[in-house]
This record gives sequence, C-alpha cells and structure tokens, in this order.
Amino acid sequence: MIFSEKHELIRKLAREFAENELPNDLLDAIDEGAEYPKELLAKMGKAGFYGIKTPVEYGGQGSDHVSYVIVVEEIARASAVSAVWMSGANSLGGGPLMFSGTEEQLQKYLTPVAKGDKIMAFALTEPGAGSDAGGTTTTAVKDGDHYVLNGRKTFITTAPVADWAIVYAKTDFSDKARGKSRGISAFIVDMKLPGVSCGKAEHKMGIIGCPTSDIILEDVRIHKDDLLGEENRGFQNAMKTLDLGRIGVAATSIGVAQGAFDEAVKYAKERKQFGRRLADFQAISFMIADMATKLQAAKELTYRAAQLKDIGSPEAGTAASMAKYYAAEACNEICAKAVQIHGGYGYIREYKVERMYRDCRVFTIFEGTSQVQQMVIVGNIIGK
Repeated sequence: MIFSEKHELIRKLAREFAENELPNDLLDAIDEGAEYPKELLAKMGKAGFYGIKTPVEYGGQGSDHVSYVIVVEEIARASAVSAVWMSGANSLGGGPLMFSGTEEQLQKYLTPVAKGDKIMAFALTEPGAGSDAGGTTTTAVKDGDHYVLNGRKTFITTAPVADWAIVYAKTDFSDKARGKSRGISAFIVDMKLPGVSCGKAEHKMGIIGCPTSDIILEDVRIHKDDLLGEENRGFQNAMKTLDLGRIGVAATSIGVAQGAFDEAVKYAKERKQFGRRLADFQAISFMIADMATKLQAAKELTYRAAQLKDIGSPEAGTAASMAKYYAAEACNEICAKAVQIHGGYGYIREYKVERMYRDCRVFTIFEGTSQVQQMVIVGNIIGK
C-alpha cells in the first residue's frame, strides 16, 4: 500500500513515541510486575492515541481508520500490551458509543474515554457464551425508570480498573427470542454502582500489564438513560463493534509480527555458527523470506480493511474478518519462527521475541477466534 504524506507523518510520530517512551527495560518491568504505569497511560492520552477516529467535538483526533491502523501497528511493534490499551479505547471502548450513543451519552462518556481520562470496558463474553455471543444469559428486567441487571461476564479486558463498562444483557424473554441473539440490549454501567464487582485478575500467558477479570452483576439498577441504543438491538451494536475491533487486532498483529521479524533478522545477521552467519544458511534465509512475505500479505489485508471501513463499503465486515484471521495466524507463525531462529536464546526472557511469542498467542482467540472468522467469511460468501 502507498501512503499519503499525512499518513507517513502519523507513522513517524507514532514510531518516535514508541522508541522514546517504550524502552525494553520498562516493558520488561511491566511484564514482571503486571502493572502498567499510569504516567505512561497519561502520555498516550496526551498524544491523542485514545481517540484517533473519534470526532474532534468529542475529544478525539477526527482521523480515519488507516491512521488508526498505523498508530496501533507502530505501538505494537514495540509493545503489544501498550497497543491493547490504546486500541481498546478506540474500538471496544469507544465503538459502541459511536454506533449507538445519544448526544448526551457521547458528551458524557465518549469524550473522557477519547481523552484518556476514563476507561471503558466491553462486557460481552460470558462463561457459557464465548464464540456464541448470542447465547447471553445476563438479564436486564425493566423496573419503572430502571433496569435491574443480573449475571456474570468473563475475560473482560481492563475490567478491574474500568470506570464504566458496556454490558450486554437479555431484555426480551419471549419464546421468539429464546436461545437466539435477538432480544439483547446494551447498557452503560458505572463500575462503582452497588451490586457491581470484579473477580480476581486473571494470570495470563501474555498481554501482562492490562488486567482481565470477570464482572459480576447482582441486582444492579441502571437508569433508562444509560440504555445504549434501542432496547433489544444491542447484539447488532456488539457485532458492529467487533468488526471495528477486528481491524484493531489485525493492526496489533502486524505490529508485533514486524517487531519479531526485525529481531529475527538482526539476530540472524549477527549470530555465527560453524564460522558463518545464521543468515547465510539457506534454511534460515528461506524462513526469513517466508516470514517477510506473509507479513506483507497481512499488512495489505489489514490496510485494505481499514480503507473499506473509511469509505463505508459493504465489504468492510468481511475484509475485517479476513484481516484479523490472516494477520493473527501469520503473527503467531512469524513469532514462532523468530524464536526458532534465536534458538535457545529465544526461550529466555532477556530476549524480546520471548515476550512477543507469549503476547501474540491470544490474537487468534479474542474478539472472535480464527474459527469464528472463518464462519463469518464463508457466511458472507455463500450466504446463510
């Protein structure tokens, strides 16, 4: 893809931020301590990373999806967990509001999220409703001017530190909606409300420094003003948001893959065995060629999805699934080969590729597994 001068400038600024603010010793400390520095989150907010696509009137930068991919890619090249923090605010945090929010909701909730003053979690997944998101069992029962929510959400990114969460709950209990995705509504839930609690933060393989936990809802009263969009139309909001989120995961994938590729090439040129550089062995050089080709293909799919989103193409949803599917799988393969090229050192925490290998594993799982992407792609091609 050929980028405009504006997009090249955005890339330059994002890369400089990553180089200056995300040194390896800091990333190692985050990985060891499992806590992301608040001052670094504030710096990303000041840089405008949390509202790249958000309109200026709501505290954002008013840019496009291509710019969003560029920034996520450059941040992820250095730090996957940093990319998850900033990408989440743009997609799963801000996305539901952008798609369905009233003017009052946009001013009250989207603006502080875009500025980095508040954190919004996306609470769709449940213990029994992961890939089958339509199987939601969390309920919201109307009671005067309020809804009473009960249920449990699981694997919710940023839940322990979130100020608010977009919670999806069943509001239609009629036979026609039973066991189906219809009849689900979206709510903006203040995490400090009575009856809201979080489970313990999960001990994860990777993306350490961005906490994940359950959200438990016990007779939580939500005012009708915090119903997001139309009643019983929340599932559509969630699916639109996930389309957007998949572009973000694809962007994170190509960023991490690029970082791992860079490390592998550098190591292969420096490390000598049998009196020759690793890069001079055909087995290694062919691995590098394969990695480079798949990385470039993943980038083209990802930027195409962003462009289609920018022009409002009906093909954007399929393109987002293709990009997420291919880029996530390619990233896992590239990171695995980067570790292999490093040999025993690739298994040691002092080397960047070890962290990248752990971080990338979740990319084929969250925001729709690779198998779900295949279902979406083929469903759009042959119909349902």
